[in-house]
Amino acid sequence: MIHNKKILAIIPARGGSKGVLRKNIKDLSGKPLIQWTIEAAKNSLYIDTLYVSSDDEEILTFAAQMGSKYPLRRPDFLAQDNTSGIDVVEHIIKTVDPHDILVLLQPTSPLRETKNIEEALDLFINRDKSIDTCVSVCESSKSPHWMYQVQANGTVKPILDSTKIYSCRQEIPKSYVLNGAIYIAEVEWFKKHKTFLTDNTLAYVMPADKSIDIDTNLDFVVAEAIMNFQKSKDAQL
Repeated sequence: MIHNKKILAIIPARGGSKGVLRKNIKDLSGKPLIQWTIEAAKNSLYIDTLYVSSDDEEILTFAAQMGSKYPLRRPDFLAQDNTSGIDVVEHIIKTVDPHDILVLLQPTSPLRETKNIEEALDLFINRDKSIDTCVSVCESSKSPHWMYQVQANGTVKPILDSTKIYSCRQEIPKSYVLNGAIYIAEVEWFKKHKTFLTDNTLAYVMPADKSIDIDTNLDFVVAEAIMNFQKSKDAQL
């Protein structure tokens, strides 16, 4: 709890996955992928309650063994390929005891650390009251100012409608992308608006090396390489 706010953390983890078979329990650097997020949430002094939502018995059993106090089986209609994450969150907050703030932590962000969760919560709780929500982002490696669509006739057209041409990377305004690691909102606000993104959403900026979002087998390779590099650095200290 922080500032007398009761905080609910939600980790949504389906058993199925189109990109990588049983992705959420696939090994990453010696642990199932979901374990990295469960540990980051459990180690936070801010989080009062942690729910792991899944349709999969193996994931729910593992979550219970990991100390998630409330593994929560989701209904079959919330376990489809096209199921919205918003619907899953809405189902949970309607099912569980009342909390003040919810934090959505996707298990596909294994490099997100406890300190990132707590920094984002600090940012949100101390926000200007005009701010609705908070989401984690990282600086984009590719700027939309250098992105194009290929037209039917094979020609290219800029994604952004701008007359300004940037000749070098240093001139381009920084751009940011959602990294999928952290989403925060007041529970009552979320019940009403059912989104984490508005014109008044606060950005919590994370470094690129903490922002890997696991979707493919290549992402697993990249994430493990980053983890191994960090381990070797730590061993040298």
